Amino acid sequence: MPTNILMPALSPTMEKGNLAKWLKKEGDTVKSGDVLAEIETDKATMEVEAVDEGTLGKILINAGTNDVAVNTPIAVLLNDGEKASDIGTAAAPAPKVAAQKENNVIPLSQNKPAAAPAQLVASSSSERVFASPLAKRIAKQKGVDLSRVKGSGPHGRIIEKDILNAPAGGAASASMAQGMSDTAVRQLYEPGSYEEIPHDQMRRIIAQRLTESKQTIPHFYLTVDCDLEALLAARTAMNHIAPMGEDGKSAYKLSVNDFVIKAMASALQRVPNANVTWTSNALLKHKHSDIGVAVAIEGGLMTPIIRKAETLSLPDISAQMKDYAKRAKTRRLAPHEYQGGSTAISNLGMMGIKNFSAVINPPHATILAVGAGEQRVVVQNGQPVVRTMMSVTLATDHRAVDGVLGAELLNAFKMNIEQPALMFV
Repeated sequence: MPTNILMPALSPTMEKGNLAKWLKKEGDTVKSGDVLAEIETDKATMEVEAVDEGTLGKILINAGTNDVAVNTPIAVLLNDGEKASDIGTAAAPAPKVAAQKENNVIPLSQNKPAAAPAQLVASSSSERVFASPLAKRIAKQKGVDLSRVKGSGPHGRIIEKDILNAPAGGAASASMAQGMSDTAVRQLYEPGSYEEIPHDQMRRIIAQRLTESKQTIPHFYLTVDCDLEALLAARTAMNHIAPMGEDGKSAYKLSVNDFVIKAMASALQRVPNANVTWTSNALLKHKHSDIGVAVAIEGGLMTPIIRKAETLSLPDISAQMKDYAKRAKTRRLAPHEYQGGSTAISNLGMMGIKNFSAVINPPHATILAVGAGEQRVVVQNGQPVVRTMMSVTLATDHRAVDGVLGAELLNAFKMNIEQPALMFV
């Protein structure tokens, strides 16, 4: 009988994906290993390969469809001797998806406020809420939670004047816990004064993870200033002696961020008790320094992982980062390249940001926020001198890395930056 091709789970955390492109069309012969389609997850675009052989009998989910749940049938594969007429209606219907417009922007003329349900369940009762059709319509427009309105009509029925006298907001939605309803927020702005851009899967996942991080992880912050003069001299010397590649250009060009990655990797080896991950039953103490590095991409960010960074040379780290950054911007990283790790680095120094605090990216226990290197007047041996300084802030999960331990890690990092030879010891 025909075989359903299901939306695959391309990562342990994947619940939905976007079907970006079909690479086979109905009627095409399919062999095991053939690439059928491209699927966009929250972090990457990945290819889906066929497991079985046959003919692609019917495509159930069109290219460009967003938010397709894992294990939803997306196509039907016909075996030898089977015809399209054998498919029948066994395959599950296509899921409801968000409106799909060019550049993911819905024109203002099509914007519709998220309506409150016509009948809601009161928090203290399982009884149905009765309201007139007009009252329901006005409640949708005002974003009024019907379960919170006391009806003055026959038998407690909610009528028009009850809604008109009720305060706006309180529509039953996930945003209730965060304040105003979606509908109530829209009503604060003049129609036509904004455009509505639906959240894509990446932005939803980022919002979910960062909210979870700030709500469940007790963040603790530590800041130090690092003198960059020795590091900048070492960087200049190493770039100067870089061999020439086959293209006639230098084989590598080290950045300050490459040194920062190496310095953090070395610091975690010196302070191994900070190289940990919190779980409810135990601390996972990592043997290697797997450093995540935040890379900004369109619509969000990714954090590719430099594995065993303590064992890598600076040119190797530089080459890996260039490759990861290039593929991250086209969402071509594989899950194992951005999942896991023991810490992360977020560098906004190149944007001119002097200092900031970053949000920990679970399952990491720390994240280092790196500011810009800038010339400042500092005091050395009782005299004012101009030095190139860089402020960094370490955020720690206080359950796993407390204040003293975090200070040890940050001081080890500072020593590596100010005396670069130490990071190779």
